[in-house]
Amino acid sequence: MRKICASLVLLACLSACGQSWNDPYPAADAGKSILYTAFTERPKHLDPAQSYSEDELVFTGQIYEPPLQYHYLKRPYALEPATVEQVPMPRYYDAAGRPLAADAPAERIAESVYELKLQAGVRFQPHPAFALAPDGRPLYLGKNAAEGRQTLADFPQMASREVTADDYIYQIKRLAHPRLHSPIFGMMADKIVGLKELGASLGQAAKKVPAGEWLDLDQYPLAGVEKVDQRTWRIRIKGKYPQFLYWLAMPFFAPVPREADRFYAQPGMAEKNLTLDWWPVGSGPYMLSENDPNRRMVLSRNPNFHAQHYPCDGEAADRAAGLLADCGKALPFIEQAVFTREKEAIPYWNKFLQGYYDASGISSDSFDQAVRVNVGGDAALSDAMQARGIRLLTTVKASIFYMGFNMLDPVVGGLSERSTRIRQAISIAIDQEEYISIFANGRGIAAQGALPPGIFGYENGEAGINRVVYDWIDGKPKRKPLEAAKKLLAEAGYPNGRDARTGEPLVVYLDSTGGSGGDKSYLDWLTRQLAGIDIQLVVRATDYNRFQDKLRKGNVQLYSLGWNADYPDPENFFFLLDGNEGKVAHGGENASNYANPEFDRLFLRMKNMDNTPERLAIVRQMNGILQHDAPWVFGLHPKSYTLTHRWLKNRKPSEVGNNILKYQRIDAVDRMAARSAWNAPVVWPFVAGLVLLLSALLPALIAYRRRERRAGLK
Repeated sequence: MRKICASLVLLACLSACGQSWNDPYPAADAGKSILYTAFTERPKHLDPAQSYSEDELVFTGQIYEPPLQYHYLKRPYALEPATVEQVPMPRYYDAAGRPLAADAPAERIAESVYELKLQAGVRFQPHPAFALAPDGRPLYLGKNAAEGRQTLADFPQMASREVTADDYIYQIKRLAHPRLHSPIFGMMADKIVGLKELGASLGQAAKKVPAGEWLDLDQYPLAGVEKVDQRTWRIRIKGKYPQFLYWLAMPFFAPVPREADRFYAQPGMAEKNLTLDWWPVGSGPYMLSENDPNRRMVLSRNPNFHAQHYPCDGEAADRAAGLLADCGKALPFIEQAVFTREKEAIPYWNKFLQGYYDASGISSDSFDQAVRVNVGGDAALSDAMQARGIRLLTTVKASIFYMGFNMLDPVVGGLSERSTRIRQAISIAIDQEEYISIFANGRGIAAQGALPPGIFGYENGEAGINRVVYDWIDGKPKRKPLEAAKKLLAEAGYPNGRDARTGEPLVVYLDSTGGSGGDKSYLDWLTRQLAGIDIQLVVRATDYNRFQDKLRKGNVQLYSLGWNADYPDPENFFFLLDGNEGKVAHGGENASNYANPEFDRLFLRMKNMDNTPERLAIVRQMNGILQHDAPWVFGLHPKSYTLTHRWLKNRKPSEVGNNILKYQRIDAVDRMAARSAWNAPVVWPFVAGLVLLLSALLPALIAYRRRERRAGLK
């Protein structure tokens, strides 16, 4: 009887407490403003001098505050102040140090000077490095500071202080630290006056300091960075480089306090992951309060975050989308963000459908369940998703995936008419629209050139099409027929895919690092595409390191790569085809080793210009040269698809802004109600089983009671 009563109590509890019976989060957090999301790849670096990958920016972008940021809503992307009073306008000087006008020709400019003035009241997050003893010395600076401690929470005293110009200067110096191996040191050493020399000085100093010991960067001057006062500093740049403003919106240039660097350099700290790479110290809206990268990571609101407010302007459609409803309100809205590690797509997806994650991407396995693609390629949510109030956010990423030709190759390389027509024919034959439909679930647009949408110089419509590959018919681009590609091959001396002189078939070689079943399907498809114009494709499989080595040495014919924008400027894409960036000759990023003197001349002129009609005209010329020369098969610009629940407000995709968490808001009451409705326990199998159990036990129970009564009578 006790077991039966216990079952009835359990049934009553399941019925009354359905909201939380399978909730993975503490019941006490149900109504709080907490964002729940997932991450699939553990971040390798959280130190702003080292971190550069997208999965790391999810965290570092919320913790660190560089001087500038991107306006959350405006498109095209526009820079605005983050911690400084205004976006700095450079002052120009010639080789003799004389000031020049703002419109001076780039070739006359020897130096550009950027002066930045910090807003008052910007403070670092609480951290033990700032805690002071009564005598004013750092409280946790001693040889036994790490003893008995595993996380920052083990240090009972926390403190803070105001950010100063020195903190920004200290971080710039850290880019040159030989033990940090900053991925942008080489680039910035060519731009910031004196940074290369500082790197050499620190390299010599590091040889005299044992590994793990602190190297006090304040003892080493940096000629190109000057402190004006407590809140003002100047940065001197070689020549004219307008793109430097975009770098000032990246965590590389966020402030790092000298105290934190010194604190983490103490003996025993690194062995316990008490490092800046594991426990960042920033002035941003959030701080890392839990770090278990194999399980979960938690960002909590920085109580010292300075005054910032939600924007009141944006694009024309933002008001109708509800993105201006919080105009002028103080940021951030969300108190905490909980990131759970998900290694498999299906559990991630199921938890999103249950309401336990507030947003989700869409894997290929779940695409048909979430999205239907209409005639014309437009995507819309499935009825099931719409019924739950789920929203689909799409944006074309500032990225390109392409197939490159090695321009040093004797068959497909060079700028001769023969090789150019081979490349043009292959560009026509590889049907990017078909690829996007089959292998990308329609998530992409065919590239017409090197520049993706959102980048200055990208043009939509007829003005922007690649006329080597497309015709403009009935108001849209239409890929040229295979007959046009075969005609180009015949003009190149390969009628029907065979050398007109020797009769040998035209064979091209693609080096590939792929090995999965999906890669095989793609390579089979690609082989059929080229067979359509009688070209034989041979795929040479290799591992990633060997592939990179072959690129460096120019031992490839065709290869595939992609590029994500560092910043929204055409220079960041065109430099991939600049002759001075040739992989073999210069060790640069131009893996195709493309070198067209006219393109290089225009690139040199264009790259340091402001966005003017004159610059647009040059970009158009450069696009035309690339479309004709076809050093790449311009593949696709991928589309980002994100699903969000109705209770997640103010979510707008951004391809270059990374500090986006502070703008988002959670309606926790709506979420709690939805979770309860979507996760109510299914009790009828339990009830049915209980009824069957009672039916089976009832005869035995009656017989037992009869025996008990008889025994009592005796």
